[in-house]
Amino acid sequence: MPEDFNLARPSSVPAHIQQISSELKLMGRIGFWLQLVLGVISAVLLSFGTLILLSSTSRTQGIEIGIIAAISGVGFLVVAIYFSRRYIQFSEEILNPNATERPKKSDTIQLIKTGLIFNLVGMFLTIIGAEALVGIILQKSLLIPQATITADPNKFINSADVLIVQANTNSISAHFAGLVCSLWLLNRINQKS
Repeated sequence: MPEDFNLARPSSVPAHIQQISSELKLMGRIGFWLQLVLGVISAVLLSFGTLILLSSTSRTQGIEIGIIAAISGVGFLVVAIYFSRRYIQFSEEILNPNATERPKKSDTIQLIKTGLIFNLVGMFLTIIGAEALVGIILQKSLLIPQATITADPNKFINSADVLIVQANTNSISAHFAGLVCSLWLLNRINQKS
């Protein structure tokens, strides 16, 4: 019967380091998958919405800023996903029985802080995009006279506008998931010392 490598911990690795390793792995996996799924959904929705708007003759005025901010937020999300994956790899490096080759606590904290920064900047950009998009949609809805149909299609809210807002909302959720996982890890690592 093959030995389960997850249960076989070197006896020379202290218990608190084994605990930190398992928490890094768990939060890395949770953050990775949540951000990946929400990020893919955001990227797909954003791509479709942008393509629809670019090919449409009735383009919403000023929506470009919201789209650029949304795309930037997704770009930062890609880097944040990398950092969640890096937490998983780091969890294995921490289990090195040779204490001199094991990453230091400060290295672990710095890795988590860097991941936090990417999530914060990405969330900030995505929120700016969402604010711009929602403001444009609100303006369009307020300018449409009640019970009147106008001939100008630029005054109507179209499905691509809402699609891009949904993509932005998913990106915000993904960045939030990454922030929660990273902050939880920082808290746990600081408690272990």
